[in-house]
Amino acid sequence: MRYYPIFVNLENKHCLVVGAGEVGKRKIQSLVDAGAGSVTIIDTRPADPEMDGVLALDNVTFEGREFRDLDLDGKFLVIACTSSEEVNWRISTLCAERGILCNIVDQPEKCSFIVPATVKRGDLTVAISTAGQSPAMAKRIRRELQENFGDEYAVLLSLMGKVRALMLSLGLETKANTAVFRSLVNSGLLEAIRMHNLDAAEEILKESLPQPLYANIPELLDGLV
Repeated sequence: MRYYPIFVNLENKHCLVVGAGEVGKRKIQSLVDAGAGSVTIIDTRPADPEMDGVLALDNVTFEGREFRDLDLDGKFLVIACTSSEEVNWRISTLCAERGILCNIVDQPEKCSFIVPATVKRGDLTVAISTAGQSPAMAKRIRRELQENFGDEYAVLLSLMGKVRALMLSLGLETKANTAVFRSLVNSGLLEAIRMHNLDAAEEILKESLPQPLYANIPELLDGLV
């Protein structure tokens, strides 16, 4: 099966996780980190003390009981991590009937979406999917990407966000803005950041930015490396 790659905005969205074992805890944390509006957790076992920090959040609720069909009411996204095939199939079927995004961990045949392996560096997220054929291969590729994408990518992306805001404030044509953005990302700025070379970074910014923004360069470089 071929999947359509997509990044989902979970702001103000209600999510459900059924099963809070080791895998479930990771899924819960990922939803919290993604800014989910609310996360409801259901597990027949008592909450693991390791989850105390997450459970203390206002938008997280834990209910120690069996899953019930009405738990799906109002939910945008559901993840099930239970050891019961019956419960997993039930959740999958109900979600399909209601048009709710559903992931049954490690069982792609029961899913309407799968969660890819990811590499994150600040606001940069690189996702890897093997269409469910080999999670082990996805993890290997992730390890390789982690070695090639260092923290300098997060720093550069943050800087580019600031530059973008400044450029748009000048009211220039889109073509002019695009030329600046491309010049910076294709320059030696990433390497300068990697090498903690502020002087080189400053020179690159002067070469690429329009003169009205020269005064902003110290601000852009502040805390850069």
